[in-house]
Amino acid sequence: MENPEKYFRIEQDALGTLKIPDSAYYGIHTARAMDNFAVSGRAVNTHLLHGMVTVKKAAALAHLKLHTYPAEIALAIVQACDEILAGAFSEQFTVDALQGGAGTSTNMNVNEVIASRAAQLMGAEPGDFTQVHPLDHVNCCQSTNDVYPTALRIAAIGRVRALSQAFASLQAALQEKEHAFADVLKLGRTELMDALPMMAGQGFGAYAKAVARDRWRLYKVEERLREINIGGTAIGTGLNAPVKYAYLITDILQELTGYGLARSEYPMDLTQNMDVFVEVSGLLKAASVNLLKISGDLRLLASGPAGGLGELELPAVQAGSSIMPGKINPVIAEMTGLVAMRVIANDTAVTLAAAGGQLELNAFMPLIADSLLESMEILSNAVRLFEERCVRGIRICEQRCQEHVLNSSVLAAALIHYIGYEKSAEIAKLASREGKTVRQVLLEAHLLTVEQVHQILNPSQVTRPGIPGL
Repeated sequence: MENPEKYFRIEQDALGTLKIPDSAYYGIHTARAMDNFAVSGRAVNTHLLHGMVTVKKAAALAHLKLHTYPAEIALAIVQACDEILAGAFSEQFTVDALQGGAGTSTNMNVNEVIASRAAQLMGAEPGDFTQVHPLDHVNCCQSTNDVYPTALRIAAIGRVRALSQAFASLQAALQEKEHAFADVLKLGRTELMDALPMMAGQGFGAYAKAVARDRWRLYKVEERLREINIGGTAIGTGLNAPVKYAYLITDILQELTGYGLARSEYPMDLTQNMDVFVEVSGLLKAASVNLLKISGDLRLLASGPAGGLGELELPAVQAGSSIMPGKINPVIAEMTGLVAMRVIANDTAVTLAAAGGQLELNAFMPLIADSLLESMEILSNAVRLFEERCVRGIRICEQRCQEHVLNSSVLAAALIHYIGYEKSAEIAKLASREGKTVRQVLLEAHLLTVEQVHQILNPSQVTRPGIPGL
């Protein structure tokens, strides 16, 4: 019978020994974390992992210039990092996203996989850390506490840029609808009740303005993410990281990422305080509030179509029911709304986790990273799909819009300056009671001339600021 032991290697740490699969590039620290944190079944966010690998590559390049350890080791580490950044060994990052230890397990997972691959490039077997060590080489002059926040900032900058661009594209799509529907008169509503006439394009213009603010806020917040604490090591004092290394790795990270990263003048601040991530998350929440409002409005305006408002027609992307033939649901708008709700919920997690830090470190950084990066990713995807599969394909139902305006008494508001509020209210009530238009009742009442009525109730007048006709 074949001996199963030959498929495992034995590794040792301060707690004892552990069997590790021979094929694994990770080591004993990762294996213990896999067992300890079997929580969500969800891996650490890929963007965070790539941010950490980028930091490891920059560190190796810095040590190469500083001759900290043999050049052969540094170059092997760099090549291993490049392979991981290209998508290799993704199955080796096995630690759960929700972990204790302020992210130490993720840092060790990265260290071990890089060290294993670098050792393999130098002729050793994966898991043989004799030549390339996860801590002595890959993690040299580093701590989880400066690597993790730096990597999260790098990951967040990339996601913020993508999200800002997605909102810019959505803004453009809404502005196109603003112009396309500029000449369509429709009913404006407040508190779901008939209010005043407006142009359909004006509603989309208001949506575009809200999205423009979100885009700008997200674009500007990158400035706060660019400051990094790499070189601060465990608590921000810089112990075990030479000053030359701290400045050099920052310069190299700038080159590798293309971001305007800057070393913090007070690394202890960035090591323990997570408020910048709360700020970013808060902006994601604000953007989600607008998306939830806009997507909800579109669903309402497209409701029915026969039994609802039916003023808009959203693109049909799939059958809406397993039992009701022909039913089409506003699924893209619904998806956008539920993603917005998730982002709002994630903001609470980020807030609580950031506030839960104690003294010189925040132990809840993994929750901040997982929640923040998830919010950015799902929001980017949702905004893109909302634009492509909903907003750009919206059609206006002009006849239905016209019917709602004509059958409503809202035009009476335009009469106030000419016949007073009380008389205008009487006209509105009479029109509603007798099923007539405001124009018909007004003409029958002979309160104004025919010419005055046509001028005051002209669609181009009642949707403009000021007093119609003046």
